[in-house]
Amino acid sequence: MSSSFKSKDLFGSGPHRFAMGKRGQLVVSSFALGAGDASSVWLGLIETDITVRGRLQATSEAALWTLRDAVVAELVDPPVAGTLVDLNGRSWSEMSFVSYVEGDRTDRGRVRSVVYTAIFRKFATPP
Repeated sequence: MSSSFKSKDLFGSGPHRFAMGKRGQLVVSSFALGAGDASSVWLGLIETDITVRGRLQATSEAALWTLRDAVVAELVDPPVAGTLVDLNGRSWSEMSFVSYVEGDRTDRGRVRSVVYTAIFRKFATPP
């Protein structure tokens, strides 16, 4: 099984893993909202974040840049939601690709590779 976003295999060139972000209520102090006491207020459920960490791999520098460009091309404004599927077939609908960060260097050996972190979010209210 392979992972995908909007049916595109963005991360399958190398090893990668999926991680769920923090889940639960967004809680802030009443004081931060302008009240004079030290109680807390819940504002609703935190939006779902899925983080994908891994390594893009290719046999040449040019091929690695093609992979990088394909990933970055999915970062659009405004975000367009799609289905994110992990390596086990678990899927999350209405996810938006919101962040992509690469490591500080390209590793060169039998293959060219670069580490990355990609973040997908399910907005409570679509943009």
